[in-house]
Amino acid sequence: MRELMLGAVAYDAKVVPIWDGFRAWFSKRGLPFDYMLFTSYERQVDAHLRGDLDVAWNSPLAWLQAAALAAKHGRTARAIAMRDTDRDLASVILVRADSPIHALGDLRNKRVGVGAGDSPQATLIPLGALAEADVVVEPVRHDVLVGKHGDHIGGERIAVKALLAGEVDAACIIDGNRLAFANDGTLPAGATRVLHHTGAYDHCNMTVLDNAPAEPIAKLTELLLGMDYADPEVRPLLDMEGLIRWLPGRTSGYALLERAVKRFGTIDAWLAAR
Repeated sequence: MRELMLGAVAYDAKVVPIWDGFRAWFSKRGLPFDYMLFTSYERQVDAHLRGDLDVAWNSPLAWLQAAALAAKHGRTARAIAMRDTDRDLASVILVRADSPIHALGDLRNKRVGVGAGDSPQATLIPLGALAEADVVVEPVRHDVLVGKHGDHIGGERIAVKALLAGEVDAACIIDGNRLAFANDGTLPAGATRVLHHTGAYDHCNMTVLDNAPAEPIAKLTELLLGMDYADPEVRPLLDMEGLIRWLPGRTSGYALLERAVKRFGTIDAWLAAR
């Protein structure tokens, strides 16, 4: 079996030990495996279409980019796996606890803190929800690590701090970060309340194109879906990657993001240049 090459984006220092560990684990189980790291999802998507990669660990926006770029060139993309924690997520729009804002319509013409411009969870999906409700706001972007599609909490953390400081009227974050920010002291207890929950959406997936090598991809899929959290060798890697188990890939959970991307023209210029 030939070596399988995976692409991943270096959004955090832990990415290296994660994929070094998975590489060793896969190798012991008969899958020759290596990986490339990229500084942005756009570079990764380009490399995938060029044939430098067999599989890409894509953000939800990168999935839409990969599928659109493949289609432009008469190709197809599919998702083979995703984490259990990638399914059925939601974002929230927060306001200060003492804010007079009690409905989405009250945000009309107000300043709304968001994450990086390419963050699905902290920018595109919540701003899409506001736009679909015909609520025009002034987005205040916090462009931290653009190109990494919000696979970090920098922009969201700054948006929350801006809300607490009274610099914006609302802030958009992924719902899971409410607990994370409460635990690390960023979000004091009782300081904010949730104004709006978005609909459910999915996050990252393992993406392959139509020319992916069948045997190694089948082996990778088998090994991913067979990982056992009780296995002491693989459990630390799963903890770092933020999951209990891998699930089959699905693409039905990207509808909210796809609508927002089309509404805002998020990838139009990028796609046109390719």
